[in-house]
Amino acid sequence: MKKTRIIIQTLGAAALLAAIAGPGLRAQQAPLLEDERNTIDVVKKTRNSVVYITNIQLVRDRWYGSEEKMPRGAGSGFVWDRMGHIVTNFHVIEDGVEFLVTLSNQEQRQAKLVGKDESMDIAVLKLDGNLSDLFPVTPGTSRDLEVGQKVIAIGNPFGFDYTVTKGIVSALGRKIEGAGGVLIRNVIQTDASINPGNSGGPLLDSSGRLIAMNTMIYNPTGQATSIGVGFAVPVDIISKIVPEIIRYGRVIRPGLGVSFVYDAYARRAGVAGAVIEKVDQGTPAFEAGLRGLSRDRYGRLLINDIITAIDKTVVKSHDDLFTALEGYKIGDTVTLTVERNEKARPVRFKLVRD
Repeated sequence: MKKTRIIIQTLGAAALLAAIAGPGLRAQQAPLLEDERNTIDVVKKTRNSVVYITNIQLVRDRWYGSEEKMPRGAGSGFVWDRMGHIVTNFHVIEDGVEFLVTLSNQEQRQAKLVGKDESMDIAVLKLDGNLSDLFPVTPGTSRDLEVGQKVIAIGNPFGFDYTVTKGIVSALGRKIEGAGGVLIRNVIQTDASINPGNSGGPLLDSSGRLIAMNTMIYNPTGQATSIGVGFAVPVDIISKIVPEIIRYGRVIRPGLGVSFVYDAYARRAGVAGAVIEKVDQGTPAFEAGLRGLSRDRYGRLLINDIITAIDKTVVKSHDDLFTALEGYKIGDTVTLTVERNEKARPVRFKLVRD
């Protein structure tokens, strides 16, 4: 009896019961909840579609002046089709000269840049080598999303491969800034944790369909860690842009064939409108009389033409003009309202490939 009491104190009642009962009695795992089973199913279905991207850049030795290729950034991406196209964020591959893509089986492949759209932060790579074992994502839609519905993010934060986080659609219709100061509209906000390295990875719905691409986090402290406010480019934008990049190497948009001053600089100068930065001689814009920045005899930059309207749409920034042009086609004729030296004039212009 004394010996039995010592065993109870040492092992505890539950352990003693298991020891007496032998291998026939085992603790039963608690049954998974329906939501847990759904998340597991989505992960099993899609994890092979997610890749890890390493950005190789040329780095100059400050002492000897020689250049060397070195990994200088990493992020996530996903398989778009069975032709080997990989979709990711532009900022993941920015300034890269070579790209390594690690597949779900840990096989590392070389990839080439097909094209990019900086303004929407989208880029497409193409894998070298065997393409038989690729698992493309299934694109869904983002136009019918509801605030509160479940989302699942898969990516490679901080280099930890195939990390899964879960959350909800926190808000819709957000705006974030793309390259050149142009706003990416209808962005999805989520509380699913998105950390450095998650960029370019898929945001999925409860059916495992792609609804967005994880792109950035918001953190007022300036530190690149998630606090539950992440943003993702919606799949409806991706599905429109990626096929054009694959076909043409870029997105074909109607435009004026000129470059513009960043909106932040224009606002700093107290100017409302799209400020033209440069117009090349011999272009339709130059022939139409549009002019970019110039310098006075002291070398100071002078603003010449500012576009303040296109047809009846008021233009208060380059972003306004960029958005307005989405409603036109290449070859359409528009009437621009152009200000120079505080005097407005109409300019008839046929839109060109931008």
